[in-house]
Amino acid sequence: MVFNWLGAERPRISAPAGKTFLRGLRVKKTLTALLFGAMLGGVAAPVVADMQDQLPDMGTTAGGTLSINQEIAMGDFYLRQMRGGAPLIDDPLLVQYINQLGQRLVKSANSVRTPFHFFIIRNDELNAFAFFGGNVVIHSALFRYAENESELASVLAHEISHVTQRHLARAMESQQRSAPLTWMGALGSILLAMANPQVGMAALSGTLAGAQQGIISFTQSNEQEADRIGLQVLQRAGFDPQAMPNFMQKLADQSRYATKPPEMLLTHPLPESRLADARNRANQMRPAPTQSSQDFLFAKMRALTMYSTAYKATADETIDNWLKGNVREQLAAQYGKAVRAYEEKKYDDARAVLQPLLDKTPDSPWFLDLMTDIDLAQNKAALAIARLQKAPGAQNNPVLQLNLANAYVTGGQAAAASRLLYRYTYANPGDPNGWSLLAQASAAQGMRAEELAARGEELALSGKLDQAIGLFSNASSLSKLGSLEQARYDARIDQLRQLQQRFRQFEKS
Repeated sequence: MVFNWLGAERPRISAPAGKTFLRGLRVKKTLTALLFGAMLGGVAAPVVADMQDQLPDMGTTAGGTLSINQEIAMGDFYLRQMRGGAPLIDDPLLVQYINQLGQRLVKSANSVRTPFHFFIIRNDELNAFAFFGGNVVIHSALFRYAENESELASVLAHEISHVTQRHLARAMESQQRSAPLTWMGALGSILLAMANPQVGMAALSGTLAGAQQGIISFTQSNEQEADRIGLQVLQRAGFDPQAMPNFMQKLADQSRYATKPPEMLLTHPLPESRLADARNRANQMRPAPTQSSQDFLFAKMRALTMYSTAYKATADETIDNWLKGNVREQLAAQYGKAVRAYEEKKYDDARAVLQPLLDKTPDSPWFLDLMTDIDLAQNKAALAIARLQKAPGAQNNPVLQLNLANAYVTGGQAAAASRLLYRYTYANPGDPNGWSLLAQASAAQGMRAEELAARGEELALSGKLDQAIGLFSNASSLSKLGSLEQARYDARIDQLRQLQQRFRQFEKS
């Protein structure tokens, strides 16, 4: 689903693509949002609640248009397309944090019918959106604008509610009744946009020209419903419900005095009635002021210092302010100073700042991950390996497992890396980091077939199924005739061909 935080709208898969939209196309972009968000899928286990949110039924349940399994299949298809061309952040620490936060909210949501998974796109424009199959995406800029964890959670709660209410499927049903060819043409334009943003966006604008008012009216109702349910989810999960109207107000104030409003408001209109309704409902809820978690502070600092050159001044200001703040803010500020030094290749300075933090909290994945990177940058792989092997809880933390595998590869212990990565990729088949490291470890051991297979899995995750099948075919031909390895590669080829067949209906659209 492609519904955004402040209104149903399209996500920008890259800055050039986003700039092809003009303010005057706001209504036309609404269906774009419904489609663009469908470009991501998830693999997390579903979390099901046993109660229903008490809100009025807005009509169809969308069962006549899409089944839940069809939504999940479409999400899988578009996720692979997105990986092939969008700047998804695969930072294990940030991905782990945003998924832990998202799943905490999902556990407090009702009508959960799909798995949920959460993604971050590297983009300095403020935005967030949801899409088919229980998938939610935020732009990295959200870490800059969210002053506390409740504000970040309020955005996720809103997007989760779009998914649980099946707003995209409802929009499809409505659009198919009124203008089925428009819907099909729009989906085709989205696919074209992935390959050629300029051509694709122009085609999309023309396709949607005749379907304006019905679409915008439908989505405005969806937005208000997502606000109301999102507030309930936010409160049940233990966050401050005031964070949702507070964040809306912040964006409205920012746009009032800016020559160019935030993209979130350009793409998601914020009527005064919607803000007033959210504020009124939050005021009726039990006050729940909460402190941001330490992980939120670390994640915000990491996003500011690692994933945006445009935010350097913001990062420096945040570090200065947090150094004067409470104990947790001071700790995050020190972490930010270490990250900044590492990014500037001042490795001795980074180590000097980080070592006292690690001494006090030896099981922190944030500190261990950064110290491992410093070790490897200074050609101290053996030190990194020893540090990670004895780290408390390392065997059960996927982030530290990836760090150890990377240290093994860098330190010339490819066989040890392979053993670890066989387990990791089995448990986390949707993480490209594991397959990339396994390919490197296999290449270092001269295991050409295994290397090709791992590269094939990487390509499959990014939607390049033909190329993936080609690599698995080569791996099969390099294997001993009739061997278990050859049978495994051949079976994977069959699976990928079945996937191609399943996806063909979306490609034809």
